[in-house]
Amino acid sequence: MQKELNRKNFFKESAKYAAGISAGLVGIDVLGQQKAQAQAAFSWPYPYETLDPEAVRILGHDSLWSGKGCSYGAFHGIVETLRNIVGEPYKNFPTEIMIYGHGGTVGWGTLCGALNGAAALISLVCEKEASDQIIHELVGWYTQTSFPTDKSNEYGVQKKYNVKKYTEALPQNTSGSPLCHVSVTEWCHATQHNVGDLERKERCARLTGDVAAKAVELLNDYFNEQFTPKYTPPASISECNTCHSSTAMALKMECRGCHADAHTQAAVQQPEPIPSHYKLNQNYPNPFNPKTTITFSLPKNETVTISIYDLNGHHVKRLVDNESYPAGKHAVQWNRLDDFGEQVSSGMYYYRIKAGNFVQAKSMLMVK
Repeated sequence: MQKELNRKNFFKESAKYAAGISAGLVGIDVLGQQKAQAQAAFSWPYPYETLDPEAVRILGHDSLWSGKGCSYGAFHGIVETLRNIVGEPYKNFPTEIMIYGHGGTVGWGTLCGALNGAAALISLVCEKEASDQIIHELVGWYTQTSFPTDKSNEYGVQKKYNVKKYTEALPQNTSGSPLCHVSVTEWCHATQHNVGDLERKERCARLTGDVAAKAVELLNDYFNEQFTPKYTPPASISECNTCHSSTAMALKMECRGCHADAHTQAAVQQPEPIPSHYKLNQNYPNPFNPKTTITFSLPKNETVTISIYDLNGHHVKRLVDNESYPAGKHAVQWNRLDDFGEQVSSGMYYYRIKAGNFVQAKSMLMVK
């Protein structure tokens, strides 16, 4: 009798177990279908809705000051706005993927990081043919626009940005090139500012907002079927392409900013040899008033910080703030202003460099 009961219980429990497996398999199948549907819904290209370029301009500017750079700033400024309007798949999308683009790709001075970030977003929401056309228009616009734009300067003065590092109008300059190195260098030469100055950093923050806003304007036009290319290459590029257009890649970028006459050997400067060791030089002139130049050498690419301290060791000015520099010789200037834009009094000061594991300090004298 006990055996019969056990057999009955066995078959009864086995039937329950089999039913449970079957239900589990059905549940797994449903989940798999839901996952497949979700993946299909969020397949490339990602969804896009019309955005407010001015909201993106502000967010792009502010995002640069997060410490993650210009490429992240432009990309994040647009994605964050899409998160609020579209939702998924942007809510869990890591915008930090674009951090590498800062300083023209980790300080290499190649494609402007703001363009890099904005172009990545355009390629995320458009098929290749449309993406190529829109990015071409964006890059062309960049080469012919004076940065920072009037609109971004206006926002700075009116304190519309949430990050208010500098609230005055900045001088403007047109670089003629999409390269970070050319864009920044041309602006510094035209305005007599140094790469480490607060004004230069704010210039790049406003430029980042400008580029993100322009990318949104172009995308809005494209998705509303109003996109019309307006960029016209300068005549000098057409002249260069009489030779180069037969090659695999025809020239699109103005080359004379780097090569005054591309057909002479003198047009290309021979690079200086890379220094064999780290070095912080004595500032010049010294004593000085109102400004002095600090030079240093790096044997390899490094993240550099240069700070000014008074005789009591109190921090006065951060000239270079954790920025990437390539191997070579570099120079920055100090114009006796502290971090708040106030002139400091005459006297003895110290300047200190930290580049990787290299740390050194020297003294300098400011006179009346």
